[in-house]
Amino acid sequence: MFKFKYGGKDGQEYTLVEATDLVVVRTEEAQELNKMEMSSESRSLVPNLLPIASFPEANVKVFKIVNNEPEKVLSLRNTIRKSLSQEKGIKFAGRVFKDQKTGTIFIYTENFFVKFKNEVSESDCKDILEKFNLDVKEKLVFAPNAYFVEAREGTGTKVFEIASELLKQEEVETAHPELVREKKQKGIYQLQWHLKRTIINGRVIDQHVDLDNAWSISKGANTVIAIIDDGVDIDHEEFEGKIIAPRDAIRNSDDPRPKSDEENHGTACAGVACAAGKHKASGVAPEAGLIPIRSGGLGSIAEAKAFAWAADNGADVISCSWGPRDGAWWNPGDPLHTSFFALPDSTRYALDYALQSGREGKGCVIVWAAGNGNEDVKYDGYASHPDVIAVAACNDRGRRSVYSDFGKEVWCSFPSSDIYVPEWNHPRPLTAGIWTTDRSGDEGYNEGGIDAETFIGDRAGNYTATFGGTSSACPGVAGVAALIISVNPGLSWDQVREIIKQSCDKIDELDGNYDAQGHSPLYGYGRLNAFKAVQNAKETLHEKEEFDVSGTAYFSRGSDVPILENTITEDDFQNNRFLGFRLQLRPFHPSLHIRYRVNVNNRGWTDWAQDGEYAGTYDGRRKLIGLAIELTGPLANSYEVQYEAEFRGLVNRKKASNGDVCGTDKKRGKAIKEIKIKVVKK
Repeated sequence: MFKFKYGGKDGQEYTLVEATDLVVVRTEEAQELNKMEMSSESRSLVPNLLPIASFPEANVKVFKIVNNEPEKVLSLRNTIRKSLSQEKGIKFAGRVFKDQKTGTIFIYTENFFVKFKNEVSESDCKDILEKFNLDVKEKLVFAPNAYFVEAREGTGTKVFEIASELLKQEEVETAHPELVREKKQKGIYQLQWHLKRTIINGRVIDQHVDLDNAWSISKGANTVIAIIDDGVDIDHEEFEGKIIAPRDAIRNSDDPRPKSDEENHGTACAGVACAAGKHKASGVAPEAGLIPIRSGGLGSIAEAKAFAWAADNGADVISCSWGPRDGAWWNPGDPLHTSFFALPDSTRYALDYALQSGREGKGCVIVWAAGNGNEDVKYDGYASHPDVIAVAACNDRGRRSVYSDFGKEVWCSFPSSDIYVPEWNHPRPLTAGIWTTDRSGDEGYNEGGIDAETFIGDRAGNYTATFGGTSSACPGVAGVAALIISVNPGLSWDQVREIIKQSCDKIDELDGNYDAQGHSPLYGYGRLNAFKAVQNAKETLHEKEEFDVSGTAYFSRGSDVPILENTITEDDFQNNRFLGFRLQLRPFHPSLHIRYRVNVNNRGWTDWAQDGEYAGTYDGRRKLIGLAIELTGPLANSYEVQYEAEFRGLVNRKKASNGDVCGTDKKRGKAIKEIKIKVVKK
């Protein structure tokens, strides 16, 4: 068994075991084993190899040993390793490890990520590394005193012992071997129906993000979106003039083009985000620049370096449509549904670097595909990172795509493909998927040659009609984030995220399970509306003299009414008590928030609610006898909230401001009959 830790000295320990029936093979070029020139002995062994995992960015594949006699599998594996290692076109054939609990495949290298404490001098860092016979490959930019180092050739599995000993050093904050997991892209399988109302095959598709209206305000000019993925066809006609700082983080080169037949995903994602729309596909932000970054497997140092490259080269938004392997969405018993995949320390530091240093300190907005396993996203250490925007998928009927991940970490949803599941009463989708860019010509998802745009793609093979999954939903939201920043470049990453939250449409309200805070485990805060988002971003450019207060009031007979003209009143609802309300400022501003609480007769004060969350009771026998309202956020000191209430049985109205109690602080009192609220500049 081999152990390592993510999270430093007190972090989570993981145990790997050798998979005696697996072998990893790395070839010099991207090609199939059965098509390579090799000795007759090796050729005779190849039929025993079944490919089960792929790392195309590094020309690496993992094979399962297939043999009818289980007791001979280990011996056969060792024979295969020895024979293939001697072949000219093969760099190595080695052992594979699996997580003891989940069975997840790990490929180890003889490299390490090591971060020393900030106060340790560079010379002391290098002395410690030299003590362990480690050579510095690169000093990393995304964290102080962070190094990518390599052990001497032939160190093998001793890398685990070395990492453990490094962690015992007082000067070391965290250290782990470079352990690479297979990266699963979050794609599943009109014409741009996700962008505007469209007619496809004679049917009206009206489940879009209102992009036509959004484009009347912005198309994403002067912004840059980084797509971290597999290779991107930077020569595609829709990317002409858009490419900025292209990078292959694996090979440390400026050529992010696909290096194998399997690398089709990044081109499609880039098109959803920012294709120029000059030919046959437009991205959500067609005037945004594109940083295409070809990245490595999960946990590789190339993965971490990709985020640093994006932040250092001007990315406003980073889109990631990949992550750990999902469980089978159709199989509720798949153990992968509840297997946690941790975020490696190297990647965690790189994410933090992009959030803190990107956009000249305002931070890059990081958008992540929630996943396609029909499972809780909390088990994905990447998409559940507290500072990223996790995106779920909804379909062309305005409902959840059957495969889409769910949970409290989901921030919003975006239109994507779906799958027909009659046994679950899940209807057939109205469209083939999302229309976007594909690798040019006969490479990619659409090989061309068939004139069937609605179902497959264009005849030339430059576009696909079948892209989907949360892979497609994620760059869609990244495009909207670029529109927001284009309108108001002074916004910080968390302000952009808040604008997205406030710019969602509640869909599928009957079955969406929206809570008191307006959050659904299926859709987050709803399906993102691009027009609302750019409107909200535009409104934040100038401070207002006053804000309106809107929302909804709830009454004892199960009725609810919108708050109009800053007033909540019972005049039209005789003998119908207030039970509570939701309040929001209009126009929305990410630097000014309203929070509030109420005193419920014989129950006491509720917790503070904010920006559309519910404050009150659901018990129709109760009544509200007091309230308090205040403003929060960077602009709070520039404004004053004033409120007054009329109470049953009292002649005079009571007034208060800025968090003071209006009504009574006691457990019993008169019922509130009417509330007026005003927010004005001081």
